[in-house]
Amino acid sequence: MKQSLTIRIPDDLREELQEISEEEAKPISELVRESIQRYVSIYKHKHKDTIRLGGIWKNIKITDEDIKENREDLLKKIEEKW
Repeated sequence: MKQSLTIRIPDDLREELQEISEEEAKPISELVRESIQRYVSIYKHKHKDTIRLGGIWKNIKITDEDIKENREDLLKKIEEKW
């Protein structure tokens, strides 16, 4: 489902968008939509190796690098428990 979104931007940015819109022969809304899609895609790619935890661990992020660095210690602790 499509939804509308209202944003406020400076006049100079609006003018630049208008110029690009005319050069590209695309509506401003399409330019903005494409920009948001690119941003979200880049954001997801940048954070794809991050695990986000919940509960008491909420807002704590663990990256693949963290896991690699602590792998041996984690395996030893698991073996001790079993």
